[in-house]
Amino acid sequence: MHKPDDPDVSLEQAAQRVLTLREQIRQHDYLYYVVAEPQVSDLQYDRLLRELNDYETRFPSLITPESPTQKIGDQPVEGLRQVAHRIPMLSIENTYTEGELREFLHRIEKLLPGERIEWVVELKVDGVAASIRYEQGHLAAAVTRGDGEVGDDVTHNARTIRGLPLELQGNHIPKTLEVRGEVYMTNSDLVQLNEQRAIAGEAEFKNPRNVTAGSIRLLNPKLCAKRKLRFLCHGMGFCEGLQVRNHMEFLDSVRKLGIPSTPLVQSFQSTEEVVTHCNRLVENLHELDFEVDGLVIKVNSLEQRESLGSTSKSPRWVIAYKIEKYEALTRLVAIKTQVGKTGTITPVAELEPVQLAGTTVSRASLHNFDEIRRKDVRVDDWVVVEKAGKIIPHIVRVEKHRREGELPEFQFPEHCPECGEKLVRDASGVYIRCVSSQCPAQWRQRLRYFATRDCMDIEGLGDKLVNQLVDAQLVNSYADIYGLTLEKLMSLDRMGKKSAENLLQGIEASKQRGLSRVLNAITIRHVGQRVATVLARRFGSAERLTGASEEELSNTEEIGPIIAKSVFDFCRSDEGRSVFEQLSDAGVSLRTSEEDSVDHSGVFAGKTLVVTGTLQHYSRDEIERLIEKLGGKASGSISKKTDFLVAGQTAGSKLQKAQQMGVKVLSEEEFRQMAEPQA
Repeated sequence: MHKPDDPDVSLEQAAQRVLTLREQIRQHDYLYYVVAEPQVSDLQYDRLLRELNDYETRFPSLITPESPTQKIGDQPVEGLRQVAHRIPMLSIENTYTEGELREFLHRIEKLLPGERIEWVVELKVDGVAASIRYEQGHLAAAVTRGDGEVGDDVTHNARTIRGLPLELQGNHIPKTLEVRGEVYMTNSDLVQLNEQRAIAGEAEFKNPRNVTAGSIRLLNPKLCAKRKLRFLCHGMGFCEGLQVRNHMEFLDSVRKLGIPSTPLVQSFQSTEEVVTHCNRLVENLHELDFEVDGLVIKVNSLEQRESLGSTSKSPRWVIAYKIEKYEALTRLVAIKTQVGKTGTITPVAELEPVQLAGTTVSRASLHNFDEIRRKDVRVDDWVVVEKAGKIIPHIVRVEKHRREGELPEFQFPEHCPECGEKLVRDASGVYIRCVSSQCPAQWRQRLRYFATRDCMDIEGLGDKLVNQLVDAQLVNSYADIYGLTLEKLMSLDRMGKKSAENLLQGIEASKQRGLSRVLNAITIRHVGQRVATVLARRFGSAERLTGASEEELSNTEEIGPIIAKSVFDFCRSDEGRSVFEQLSDAGVSLRTSEEDSVDHSGVFAGKTLVVTGTLQHYSRDEIERLIEKLGGKASGSISKKTDFLVAGQTAGSKLQKAQQMGVKVLSEEEFRQMAEPQA
């Protein structure tokens, strides 16, 4: 085969090789950016691109606007011109709580009575919204969202975006195709960019979105090309010649044309499946290499969307389920391992304490060992730590440009740090587990959780005492807690008589916490505080719950099929039967408590309350439970439907918004006087 510098290569031979190289590169782009299944290494890809560039440099007549080499950028433009969108790019309504999400889903069901609705759940990529238009299969224009009516023409920079084709592929190319999506940068690309800038003595970039927003508006496309921006399609604008009936068909069509679309998109038939999937997705956003600030839930059918229409500001058929995020920079001091309730070995980052969302953070989850490898996390690194919603803090990325010298890689454990059992990878290959049924660490974690405030609330049963009780084999089941005596407790180190008596009083009091607390406490997979409350209110007793069919469970409001199967399997298992039996024999109430009941004539009946700021007398979960108990609804965001804002200390933007909208503001003390007049 000829090489570009071969003096004997002819123009005809070069042209043939150029066509072959372009097709190979386009196919590799498609596999990498659209299918997410690369078949060559970065080095091999770069060699193909370099060979193509060498041919085009020697034979300039072979250069075409659609060549992959043209993504390196052309000449600078004089300024960004304003372009009107043919179809406005409307904003979408936001919601911050599961309750508000359910309201939206039920509202759409009422607007489409008797119709079968299919829902689509997508990631809300935190980038810069843009519209990309293709004419006759060629990239013709790219415009930022701007104010929704008019945006900036950034076509010169869009041509440099990785994975965004200059020419569509396939046999059925629409006459006009306008796709809408997000221009973004990955965390790993930001890490590399900051390393390069540190070497060059330039200031670092703080986060991917800011880099993207600045880069896509640069006048010099050569500079933009160096920023390695990417694009993910999530919607359609004006199209001619595209035959699709719904959103999933649209995404499938654009992928076949070579345009990357948002990953992990799924469709669902029921609202419960939507809510369950959203909660599961939120817990796993740390696995992504790009920033996500929420999820987007859409009606799938284009016909139903047309029927639902839009308000002056946003379409009625879509909503964003947003997550409030906070970031801070700190140093990683150590990586420790801990054994979870189910035997999962989790790496935990010990951090230099840093302020994050009003609290001091000194630990962050690393989730699993693959994440350490993928993000190249090492002890003594500077890291960006993030807290999103109620998810525990986690490390977003390593600031490698701050790394001082060669730091050793973290060595993964081969044996359980507690019982010494050889660790096993699960079927997915992501998690490492201790599978020993005798591992004391697993039981200690379950016991600690059982006694926590949101579970059985046994004051005094803390970490140190749990360790002693397990080590002395005094507590080998939940029911054993209720068999503890003053004599047994006094036999433990540093256990005084008064402390032992107080603990026994707390244990006795916990017997009347009620069914929802018990369900939350006994570690049923997918059952947390909210699900436990729903189940307790629906079935009333453990007897009725354990006798329920999987279908009855699934038909319970807020309980989807995944949760239903988990609860059903636990209730019918030997372990589940034994737990309920032993707790009942120990005198623990397995019926709905007064706490689980709802006073539909309570002081907040029919009212919507939002809580913000730091509270002195309640945890956030406690005050929200109390609001619901008194007939109210606890919401996460201020809207025209909000009746009261409960403002604790350091209340911020929500307080300002409430004041602007005329929402009545209650101090924590005023709330207490209304909710608990005897307090």
